[in-house]
Amino acid sequence: MRLRGRKGILESLEQQPELVVLDAAPHRGKWHQFFGNNHPIYVELGMGKGRFISEMSVRNPHINFIGVDMYDELIRRASEKARNAWSGKGVESPPNLALLRANIEKIEEMFAPGELERIHLNFSDPWPKSKHARRRLTHPRFLKKYIEILNENGEIHFKTDSQSLFEFSLNSFAELELQMANISLNLHKDGPREDLVFTEYEGKFMEKGQNIHRCEVIIGEKALARYREAKHAAAAASKAAEEASREGEEAGLDD
Repeated sequence: MRLRGRKGILESLEQQPELVVLDAAPHRGKWHQFFGNNHPIYVELGMGKGRFISEMSVRNPHINFIGVDMYDELIRRASEKARNAWSGKGVESPPNLALLRANIEKIEEMFAPGELERIHLNFSDPWPKSKHARRRLTHPRFLKKYIEILNENGEIHFKTDSQSLFEFSLNSFAELELQMANISLNLHKDGPREDLVFTEYEGKFMEKGQNIHRCEVIIGEKALARYREAKHAAAAASKAAEEASREGEEAGLDD
């Protein structure tokens, strides 16, 4: 991927240390110090132009967000989008957002074990050729890294328009015996999910009538416990409703 950036782009990024991080190494294990709080940290890997991560930071002020991409030009565009997203609130620089220039291949050098609470993978490159499978961000070799850096509440939220990548990803999650939840083969079939933030690509795909596939992967022990508790409660409620309905029918027959 080649991006034609403006002159002086690196100098521009260097002048935004409160928002743009060009070297993750000094912050590894210390990202809470960068944000100045102990709020949960959510990361988007491959943020593109930054629409998703910017809007997420505005909607969720008590969560810290980090958008990661490896291209200076995309970091620049994302910085503009982030500042615009917060300008309506009278804020010059987003207080809970960092834009990190980094190669995801070295993610274990960017974040310490248990430092993150959620990883977002939105419309990642599907790398359709079989020989490039290891480059897919849902390949087991990447998933093992994510598991290390996610904490006890850790989850992965994955969206794609690629059916082949979605099938590959579900198999990767299953291979590592990870718990999947809220699997959708057509996320917006009943209309746009307003509770979810769209990416730039997502809107375009929807206009073309393409299906959006989505899955959540539950990683952390506390997250798994909540998932199992909710599932158990739902099953109990369903059983109770069935029994109440059956008792009502029997009472009607007695009359």
